[in-house]
Amino acid sequence: MAIETVRLSQQGKDQLVKLKRLTGVKQWNYLCRWALAASLSDPSLPLVRDVVTDSNVEMTWKTFAGDNGDVYAALVAQRAALEGRDEYAVFTSHLHRGIGELAGQAPKGIEELVAISVS
Repeated sequence: MAIETVRLSQQGKDQLVKLKRLTGVKQWNYLCRWALAASLSDPSLPLVRDVVTDSNVEMTWKTFAGDNGDVYAALVAQRAALEGRDEYAVFTSHLHRGIGELAGQAPKGIEELVAISVS
């Protein structure tokens, strides 16, 4: 997978700010990992497929994925093959869908975030 930089939309940034406040998780990348995993576990296609990454939040792939970059890359590649879209588009749309879904659930603390993410 050739994603080098992960960028967020302004709406995604605002939703992550909300999640940080509600859960106490301070790192963008941790929340983004949970969001991506939550979205990829849903077999449906994201409604918004073209995301405008217009915020000032960005991180390297290494920061996003940490030591599990190969695992995340494989999950995105598998989903891209299923959806018939390129990996970056799949990654971005699923990341933002996951952020929106987690923020919409308004978890009160890390325990609720985990419960929502794995259900």
